[in-house]
Amino acid sequence: MNTKTDSDGIRWDLSDLYDSALDPRLERDLAETLKRAQALAERCRGRLAALTAAELRELLVEYEQIAELAGKAGAYAFLSWSTDTEDPARGKLLQTVTEHSSRLQQALVFLELEWAQLPEEQASALIEHNDLSGYRHWLTLARRYRPHLLSEPEEKILAEKAVTGKSAWKRYFDEVMGASRYELEGKLLPQQSVLSRLHDPDRETRRRAAEALTEGLAGLERTTVFTFNNILADKSSEDRLRSYPTWISARNLDNQIDDVTVEALIKAVTSRYGTVARYYRLKRELLKLPELFDYDRYAPLPATGRSYTWAEARSRVLEAYEDFHPRLAASARDFFEKRWIDAAVQPGKRGGAYSHGTVPSVHPYVFLNFQGTPRDVMTLAHELGHGVHQSLAARQGYLQAGTPLTTAETASVFGEMLVFHRLMEREKNPRARLALLVQKIEDVFATVFRQVAMNRFEDAIHNARRRGGELDAPGFASLWMETQKAMYADSVTLTEDYRLWWSYIPHFIHTPGYVYAYAFGQLLVLALYARYEEGRRDFPGLYLDMLAAGGSDWPERIVAPLGVDLKDPRFWEKGLNMIDELVSQAEALAAE
Repeated sequence: MNTKTDSDGIRWDLSDLYDSALDPRLERDLAETLKRAQALAERCRGRLAALTAAELRELLVEYEQIAELAGKAGAYAFLSWSTDTEDPARGKLLQTVTEHSSRLQQALVFLELEWAQLPEEQASALIEHNDLSGYRHWLTLARRYRPHLLSEPEEKILAEKAVTGKSAWKRYFDEVMGASRYELEGKLLPQQSVLSRLHDPDRETRRRAAEALTEGLAGLERTTVFTFNNILADKSSEDRLRSYPTWISARNLDNQIDDVTVEALIKAVTSRYGTVARYYRLKRELLKLPELFDYDRYAPLPATGRSYTWAEARSRVLEAYEDFHPRLAASARDFFEKRWIDAAVQPGKRGGAYSHGTVPSVHPYVFLNFQGTPRDVMTLAHELGHGVHQSLAARQGYLQAGTPLTTAETASVFGEMLVFHRLMEREKNPRARLALLVQKIEDVFATVFRQVAMNRFEDAIHNARRRGGELDAPGFASLWMETQKAMYADSVTLTEDYRLWWSYIPHFIHTPGYVYAYAFGQLLVLALYARYEEGRRDFPGLYLDMLAAGGSDWPERIVAPLGVDLKDPRFWEKGLNMIDELVSQAEALAAE
């Protein structure tokens, strides 16, 4: 597969944030935010209980402006560093902003602490006051953390130590992975290029790529094992200090979802692992292989062995978005025309893809490693979905624009669905349709079943670390293989090489507990898409309204106008049945 594509020149322009790391506005903004934060603390610290609704609103407006200005600097530093993690100057700027963020957090921590301690009756009256209507949901959420907040001096110490604790380990992990090279076909390649070879139609290429990845990860094993252990220990310590009952409870609270609902999701998905095994047995037959190995999972069928130019990918996504609603396409088009996307693959660049919402006063940026595969087209659709969502929600302001992780994946996965169905509608050849369907099934599996299997791995390592102390490499590998084999059963043979593949996944480091949110989002999108296909003429408009609501209300209330009930205990089963139906469609097309 060629790593040279017409996306090599697709680099973002960060000047809407700052002109460069030397832009005098950047240093000035950092200094101003700290000065304003200290002034706000001197004026209001210890007095929040005496404020009227109008005075509290004035405080929140200032607090939001400070946070937004600091967020702008933080976004620039992170985005700049993401494209070249090997540049010491970019790393230095990122560290400077991280340390500044810690000082800012310490200056402003009084607000959430004092708000959480207000008597219930007084807080409820303020929340319902018209002067605070634009902050109502944020104020409600902030009080839910009351049982888990520490004293102000303790909170300040935790914020200070995080700079050289978990924040440092996250950056170190990313820089190690960004600088790593893997020997393949006589070349030293970045991780993303090697991973892309696992989608190659040639089996020998896939096998060699898997070996190269494993060999490279083996050389990093001491580093990754130590890094993971420190992240696990840090989280265990903080959970204990904050009195969270389980390793996942803090994440569930952030996601505005209770532990029982998450357990129901996990149970529902793991009970349907048979769908995964059933599909991979079909794929083994389609590929005419006596045995399907881990490096064969993403092998394309012959009809999908094509690549896309950047221009073709752009066209496919925008056409599908336009068909749904012109406003969706117009918002996505801005990312291309205004250079808000970085798609080139280059040494030192982080792997993966994301959309960074930056701050409401600017706009999001989309980060990709585009190499022209069909899956890259879907990734573009996915990240632009995030970008459009973040753009539309900006009107909610800094404190209420962001969504919990459980609904943060809605627009991204829905964008993928739009592109997939458009391609299927246009394709009449049964073999080509089967190839498209197979790719979609694998994407859905990666979002639902694989993410839940990774959640089971996370659950295992967090609990094992808390019970028995540090895990060694064989300990991580054993839990990884156990949780992966539970999903695949006998349909895929997991090689010894695969035992190391837990070690490059960044979500485990950056956002412990994140991964189940992908499954939540995918099943939610399946329900939403089913409603869309019913032909409701008002659905596109209601969908855009949902995106524009951002995080201004509870997730179940935001999606309710679209006809989806997140509290329905049958909700998960409906989505899982739809996935099962996709496999049935593949079996029928294969029979043709």
